[in-house]
Amino acid sequence: MGIEEKIQSIEDEIQKTPYNKNTSHHIGKLKAKISKLKEEAIQRSSSGTKGKGFHVKKTGDATAVLVGFPSVGKSTLLNRITNAESKVGSYQFTTLDIIPGIMEYRNAKIQIFDIPGIITGASGGKGRGKEILSVARTSDLIVVVLDAFNPQHLDVILKELKNIGIRPNEKKPDVTVNPKKLGGVHVSSTVPLTHLDEKTIRSIINEYGMHNADILFRDDVTMDQFIDVLDRNKSYVPMIILLNKVDLVDETYLNEIKKTIPDFIPISAGKDLNIDFLKEQIFENLNLIRIYLKPQGRKADMEDPLVLKKGSTVIDACGKLHREFVKNFRHAKIWGSSVKFPGQKVGPDHVLDDEDVLRIILKK
Repeated sequence: MGIEEKIQSIEDEIQKTPYNKNTSHHIGKLKAKISKLKEEAIQRSSSGTKGKGFHVKKTGDATAVLVGFPSVGKSTLLNRITNAESKVGSYQFTTLDIIPGIMEYRNAKIQIFDIPGIITGASGGKGRGKEILSVARTSDLIVVVLDAFNPQHLDVILKELKNIGIRPNEKKPDVTVNPKKLGGVHVSSTVPLTHLDEKTIRSIINEYGMHNADILFRDDVTMDQFIDVLDRNKSYVPMIILLNKVDLVDETYLNEIKKTIPDFIPISAGKDLNIDFLKEQIFENLNLIRIYLKPQGRKADMEDPLVLKKGSTVIDACGKLHREFVKNFRHAKIWGSSVKFPGQKVGPDHVLDDEDVLRIILKK
């Protein structure tokens, strides 16, 4: 029996099993088996396609990937928002390789990838889908592009992303699992667990070959989220949804779509409609901040900022510049919204704000 047949067989068993307190440990065990089999399928396919993969060289401050079915207008959109020249055609599968472009916005350089259109079954390997979707797994933002006349494609795209191990717009569960050699399983939590009991937790970790472990829950996670934690290979990526070609439909039609997809951004790549707003949303959802560096005795460079993730500290900024800055760091001075007064002296763990001006003082 192949992997797909095994997965189908287990899924059938889950469907037949009534879910209640007495069966939850059994269902947990079955779901863990499915997750392991899916991961095995991904590993097999990636090792079996050596030499045929997409080679993606990352540059810039962050990466976003355009994901959608063929002919939704990704190539036209890429040309609108970046310096790329992606082949554009009104027929399917125009893009047969991954086309990168750089979007310059608010002094940040954001790399945007136009990947070949995905199809139903992509995560199972159809149309080189696994390789294509693996690019989305390692990106900083997923931009789903839907055709205004086919909004139902969103369900297929979300399913394919989930099957490849991507959890779009989900927060990584705060669960710590420390395997031990002896001592059995010890479960503790800082929040009430409403989806899992100890028997189910033990049943799931046993499926992963763990019989002794300390497990700490800081989130009230579901069974599926706990299995994701044990897999240790899930990718938690922010996502925005675009509805392209809205110039071809009316307001009533868009309001109908909002009932099922409330948070889409309406655009027309062909007519250059709402593109500036889209650029702003890409920047905002990447959670970037710009830090302007001020060398001693000179004005701050306000043209070429250091771009970091929100929540970054002074020592993170040092690390991005050069390891010597980390090694010889003494203190820093900051002008901006993260401090109480201009030129305030701060230590390595000070959290930076967008558009802070930073001067790093090193040991002599």
